[in-house]
Amino acid sequence: MTEIVIDRITKKFGGFSAIDDLSIRFGDGEVACLLGPSGCGKTTFMRIIAGLETPTSGRVFFGDRDVTALPTRQRNIGMVFQYPVMYPTLSVAENIALPMRQDRSISTVERGRRIDEMLDILDMRGLGDRFIDELDAGNRQKVAVGRAVARRSDIVLFDEPTTNVEVNAKLQLIRAFKLVTQRTRQTIVYVTHDQTEAMTLADRIALMKDGRIEQYDRPEALYNDPASEFGGWFLGNPGMNFVPATVSGRHIVSPILVEPLPVPANLPADARLTIGVRPEWIKMQGSASPGTIAGVLSDQAIGIAGRYLTKVAIGRTTVKVKTDGRPPAQLGGTVHIAVPLDRVMLFADGARLIA
Repeated sequence: MTEIVIDRITKKFGGFSAIDDLSIRFGDGEVACLLGPSGCGKTTFMRIIAGLETPTSGRVFFGDRDVTALPTRQRNIGMVFQYPVMYPTLSVAENIALPMRQDRSISTVERGRRIDEMLDILDMRGLGDRFIDELDAGNRQKVAVGRAVARRSDIVLFDEPTTNVEVNAKLQLIRAFKLVTQRTRQTIVYVTHDQTEAMTLADRIALMKDGRIEQYDRPEALYNDPASEFGGWFLGNPGMNFVPATVSGRHIVSPILVEPLPVPANLPADARLTIGVRPEWIKMQGSASPGTIAGVLSDQAIGIAGRYLTKVAIGRTTVKVKTDGRPPAQLGGTVHIAVPLDRVMLFADGARLIA
């Protein structure tokens, strides 16, 4: 197993910086997801790791080996792309075996064992003799995964491999990826814009924006403790509510807070303040009680699997609220919400403040 160390990588295309002074370390045997919206630099970053792009500045290490100037073929990596590159005249088993044939250290018996193991993990038993043209898109992508993993290369890179498969095949692929990563423990970097994939597969997620890493942490930490407004907004369905806040004396006040918050010692001067809270953390009820604020149900509730998403207007402020059942009022009616203070997060100019 090999860790990946990125040391102050920058990649410019003309005057545009696709990757901006980025440093990060992906640990041995870790499954790391590069997550972010289109155009954030995640594919360019992965291509630099693969040797398909040369950084404008900075260095890439696999373990203690500087691979910055090495071509892809000398980096000992496996890759799976959005569109699987298969050999249609070869069977499934032969496609998986192909990279292993180039490695003389892998015996014929070991090669067969690994092929059987991949077919088992990928739930493709009985399909080893099929030709690629006989498979659907999901199974073709499974073959690409097996081929990339079976050689036991130091590092395997996945570039949005589920983008071009239908929903059921996508779920099967995610399950297969999970089994593969649990069984092989190779160092894996997985590029996706799908937060569900990242939260399901990753040991840690690198959340990217504008060519930089906003936060690199365990999936639950990114969700529950975002380091920025962007992280709170991007993760979640829908993302976090952000409500303006102001300083009043020694306290911070906001329309959604029943009680003010103390001013943290590290509060920057003249910063733009917002209060962040996730829709499912807000409680809604039909009658007033201590600790609640009155509001108006301002948008029709949308029900999905017994949960409802709606909006509540509190003066000029509107917040999204998720409830486990139907809201206790009709559209335009009065409801009462409670925002738990232990769930409230404070942001200054987009960055999280922790007292």
